Amino acid sequence: MLAYQHAYHAGNFADVHKHLTLFALTQHLLRKESPITYVDTHAGRGLYPLGAPETRKLQEYRQGVAPLWLARERLQRGSALLDAWLAALGEAQQSSSELSHYPGSPWWLARALRAQDHLQMFELHPGEHAELERQQLPGNASHTFGDGLAGLLKRLPVSTPRLCVLIDPSYERKSEYLEVADALLETARKARHAMVMVWYPLLPAARHQEMLDALRAAGLRKLWRSELVRHAPGASRHGMYGSGLLLLNPPWGLDAALGEALDTALPLLGESARHRGEWWVEE
Repeated sequence: MLAYQHAYHAGNFADVHKHLTLFALTQHLLRKESPITYVDTHAGRGLYPLGAPETRKLQEYRQGVAPLWLARERLQRGSALLDAWLAALGEAQQSSSELSHYPGSPWWLARALRAQDHLQMFELHPGEHAELERQQLPGNASHTFGDGLAGLLKRLPVSTPRLCVLIDPSYERKSEYLEVADALLETARKARHAMVMVWYPLLPAARHQEMLDALRAAGLRKLWRSELVRHAPGASRHGMYGSGLLLLNPPWGLDAALGEALDTALPLLGESARHRGEWWVEE
């Protein structure tokens, strides 16, 4: 039985890293009119009230999205991408001044949908899927209770000219790291021009390295790696010290825009916070 529920961690620094990047990716995609299929393999609830008992327990958003929200006027003109993301975040709030909710990936993706696009979401945790069912989503967004990696591969290739995939597991099982690597490689094989974003945690055990090594060995092209590190791995024996992203076929200019946005945000995410981005194979 899966135990992970993202409500305990909603709005933390990893969510800022992940959803700022996802927002940047969708903004680039919307510059063209051709239809897009979005696939969210591990959707979660979609919208998280920050006053919910689970979120109040750890209050990780206080070291993540909250400082950025409170400083949003001061941060203006530091980064056009960060400004636009914070403005969009305001759409999920009950008032223009109070940070009451944090939107998950289904909200960010549904917000980008046009009439010609489609969003397919998967969630395997029964409680999380039940919460997702209660969210108000557009008619061209659908959700399935089931395994997202298997569901993604079953639906490839898609009928639209463009495909954008978010792979964001909890990594409760050690085997998930290689399962994600296999799914990314198979997606690249079946949909060569797909834009795929993979999130992974940076933990002291460094289990993500097995996934990275498998992808390096496969020689995947046009892969960009972004890591937001809050503190050195040795600073804590437990818990996540950073957030990692892999982007397959990211649009031109996204790396620079994201770097500028994170440079603006870093001082509010921790004294030791830093970001590094690198191309594995750049054509």
